Amino acid sequence: MLDYTDLRNTILSLTEGETDTVALMATVVCELHHAHPLADWTGFYRVVAPELLKIGPYQGGHGCLVIPFARGVCGAAARTGQVQNVPDVDAFPGHIACASSTRSELVLPVWNGAGRLLGVLDLDSDTPAAFTAADEAALVPLLAEVFREAT
Repeated sequence: MLDYTDLRNTILSLTEGETDTVALMATVVCELHHAHPLADWTGFYRVVAPELLKIGPYQGGHGCLVIPFARGVCGAAARTGQVQNVPDVDAFPGHIACASSTRSELVLPVWNGAGRLLGVLDLDSDTPAAFTAADEAALVPLLAEVFREAT
């Protein structure tokens, strides 16, 4: 079981005073990827144009380079502004298979304090139903705190 209290404290300590979005993303991804026992791929997709995400800092194998808001789990999170917790990616209409081994996915929209969508945090696992409501409950407020002052 992941200790989100320790992870939160570590991430907040490492990112204190930082406002650069890419630096924040890189730090969050590194810490989360190495802490989550079921995450095979952990990364950000950044909003780079209207309705378009591009890969940002990540840990794991290769990822898709570009994802339109209209496609996949990441696109759905960006388009709706809602967390997408998909226990079986094969059952998700329009899922984009960036890695054929992925079985479940958790994608969280990332906003700055001004309400601008910066991108999405994507966690992939080769284990079905790897991500829980506890993951969501810990990560949503952590992301809000880390990216509050992001530029």
